[in-house]
Amino acid sequence: MEASIKTENLTKCFGSFTAVNNITFKVDKGEIFGFLGANGAGKTTAMRMLCGLLHPTSGKASVAGFDVFTQREQIKKNIGYMSQKFSLYEDLTIKENINFFGTIYGLSNTKIKEKTEQLLIRLNLMEEANSLVASLPLGWKQKLSFSLALIHDPKIVFLDEPTGGVDPITRRQFWELIYETADSGTTVFVTTHYMDEAEYCNRVSIMVDGKIEAIDTPDNLKKLFDASTMDEVFYLLARGASTQE
Repeated sequence: MEASIKTENLTKCFGSFTAVNNITFKVDKGEIFGFLGANGAGKTTAMRMLCGLLHPTSGKASVAGFDVFTQREQIKKNIGYMSQKFSLYEDLTIKENINFFGTIYGLSNTKIKEKTEQLLIRLNLMEEANSLVASLPLGWKQKLSFSLALIHDPKIVFLDEPTGGVDPITRRQFWELIYETADSGTTVFVTTHYMDEAEYCNRVSIMVDGKIEAIDTPDNLKKLFDASTMDEVFYLLARGASTQE
């Protein structure tokens, strides 16, 4: 299987503090990869390095075939990113947001028009196209934000706790969008605090104190730790963590 993300001993230090400590893993094309860890475990720092937003201290890594040390701008052009905090413009309409982000990603006017229609139909928002984003329920805002992270057809999409604060039904609907995205061949790299969502991933890694302490399918991890849920697996690994944010 072709790897979308590869790391080898990837490390990030801030002065004498090592936030990410020699992590090694790979993520296959079209895989839904869960990147888990308690607050302060280092997962956000690792994600920022993979997105080309933070320069690593040492090690090796490539994202979409580009080197995280020397080709960070190329990485940014080939990935989508949805932040933990809602990032769309609430004082613009849905259609205006789509146009703005399409322009930011360098799409032509023709392509933006095509993508706008596709996105509105997919999300069933045709009638709300000229409504302010502020008027949308949180769940719909999250779905729109996710869709705009994909508007330029990236090879990989990074999702930083995308379902935080939404209700269980909307969370499930959001994961249906993630499945569709992975089925199309796009790699999904997702962090979450909801351990039931870890069950939806093809594989998960669990970081503790800057290191990856476990990485496998959810079923294999539960067998390995003699646990009935991913909550139990996470607790067994994270209870000895020394760092806190």
